[in-house]
Amino acid sequence: MPKKPVGRPTKLDNKMIKRAKEYMERYESIGDRVPTVVGLALYLDVATNTVYNWSKGDNEDFLRIFTRVEQIQHQGLVNGGLSGDFNPAITKMMLTKHGYSDRQDIAHTSPDRSMSPTRIELIAFDDDEHSTH
Repeated sequence: MPKKPVGRPTKLDNKMIKRAKEYMERYESIGDRVPTVVGLALYLDVATNTVYNWSKGDNEDFLRIFTRVEQIQHQGLVNGGLSGDFNPAITKMMLTKHGYSDRQDIAHTSPDRSMSPTRIELIAFDDDEHSTH
């Protein structure tokens, strides 16, 4: 006996795929400077986590559109950030989602230990030995 599907049936059908593609192609005309997953979700009238769930599913058409939205966003952020068209703080924050970071690692030793901190020894003198009498 086959298992019955659990949960609510998916809204992801050919009509939704078509609308997702529309968003990807028209995001600027609806007021988005770069496409976003939230913008896609709003355009499709579904929750953001639904879009993420669909992107992990087995619908290759939706996955292709989702991936393309992320790629267009990435490229738009880089170009807008470099040209100064976008707010630097927002651009920097959004680019972290694409693997960018401004973190600096400061090493206190070199990998081969040739530049290790030197050891400093303090020597205590007996006051009687060094007195000037």
